[in-house]
Amino acid sequence: MFAKLKSVGLLGIEGYPVEVEADISQGLPGFDVVGMAGTAVRESRDRVRAAIKNGGFTYPVSRITVNLAPADIKKEGSVYDLPLFLALLKASGQLSADTETCAFIGELSLTGDIRPVRGVLPMVIAARNHGVRTVFIPAENAAEGAVVDGIDVFAVEHVKPLLSHLKGEEPLTPLPKTTFSPQADATTPDFADVMGQQVPRRALEIAAAGSHNVLMVGPPGSGKSMLAKRLPSILPDLTQQEALESTAIHSIAGALSGDIGLLTTRPFRAPHHTVSAPGLTGGGSVPRPGEVSLAHNGVLFLDELPEFNRLATESLRQPLEDGKVTISRASGSLSYPCSFMLVAAMNPCACGYFGHPTRACTCSSAAAQRYLSRVSGPLLDRFDLHVEVPPVEYEQLSSRTASESSAAIRQRVNRARAIQQERYRDTGIFTNAQLPSSLLRRYCALTDAASALMKNAFDKLGLSARAYDRILKVARTIADLDGSETLQPSHVAESIQYRSLDRKYWQNR
Repeated sequence: MFAKLKSVGLLGIEGYPVEVEADISQGLPGFDVVGMAGTAVRESRDRVRAAIKNGGFTYPVSRITVNLAPADIKKEGSVYDLPLFLALLKASGQLSADTETCAFIGELSLTGDIRPVRGVLPMVIAARNHGVRTVFIPAENAAEGAVVDGIDVFAVEHVKPLLSHLKGEEPLTPLPKTTFSPQADATTPDFADVMGQQVPRRALEIAAAGSHNVLMVGPPGSGKSMLAKRLPSILPDLTQQEALESTAIHSIAGALSGDIGLLTTRPFRAPHHTVSAPGLTGGGSVPRPGEVSLAHNGVLFLDELPEFNRLATESLRQPLEDGKVTISRASGSLSYPCSFMLVAAMNPCACGYFGHPTRACTCSSAAAQRYLSRVSGPLLDRFDLHVEVPPVEYEQLSSRTASESSAAIRQRVNRARAIQQERYRDTGIFTNAQLPSSLLRRYCALTDAASALMKNAFDKLGLSARAYDRILKVARTIADLDGSETLQPSHVAESIQYRSLDRKYWQNR
């Protein structure tokens, strides 16, 4: 006998329909799974066999052939356990139910419990987009499955209530749809706690307003990490589309808590400097998203940048330019989005005190140069803003004057982002940092005085074409914060000063 059910697979961040076909025929007992099944899929034979027996059903002692179509895409994971279990019951005549418009997702325990799987959100979205009207998912994945409109989602803990529902004996209730409501993370520290550091605070405000990359250089204890950890508190709210994209990536990576349906705050990822290149950009024998993709629509913070593996940091160059990372394997290529703000912090030398007003640097010139050379020129060029973070003076620390709060800064950031959204409407561009070179002349109009200043800086500082573009983008953001449509000399001058720090450290040592 033959039976066919629907399920869903994942190819990168996109889901695709999978048909689980089961055929039971005469012959020597056996259980073959075809259709480019991975190791976890082939192991489902033993889980399904035990679940059938322990559930009080009769396991067919016959020739069993299971096909996962399309057969030219490799299937990974335990997501096909549940549809395979049901397909065998239907093919053996132990279940009679109309499942034509249903899809099934879930891993089985040996006793029939339905366990959670990764990637439920993109799989439910894919099922809806391919005409499925009802989808059954593990109960522990209920929160993320309930956010998808236009499809009935049922969360089940065990195969018995699912079978009762399919037979029409005890109908289950579909999950109520959750609404998206972005909110600030109450655990994120506030900029009101930062004393002094007006220049770095201003730089991070500009970065948040235009989604620019920032490199902070300063001695130990100057507050670089403290500033970076407060950056999420001034970022604009996630849109629903951004929340869906970011949540889908976290779901695929298994980094989503069971009680979270949609991410409501922008991701902030801060990997340790021992992270490998595949850990940073993604990879593995079964490809998974890396830190750059988990930071999609948020912030990737690299503290002590020179301590990171050179191969890992150099692997960031292409994702920073393209906004996506492609992982190629013999079985095919997968792409994950990674549009993120890169924020990095480092000391000016190995001991950390080069240029310190009160402490002497103990590094030799050669040692300092070796330390700085761990950050390559091409990577350095991809930071829009280079910011020096000086040590905080006692008067600033002991001052009773309150610093500006994150809420006040965030209002200015939101106004600047609103200007950008209106300016780039229907262009596929959302922030100034994403502005391509071909559109710089159109959207970054310079006054004559600003153009003359830019030419002078280009000649004297020996800027690259990429640096020129990034100066204009940052100046565009500064003008947006000022509410100015044209780029004035003051906007360009402030932007240029954020590109001069590399001349102090990387050329003079």
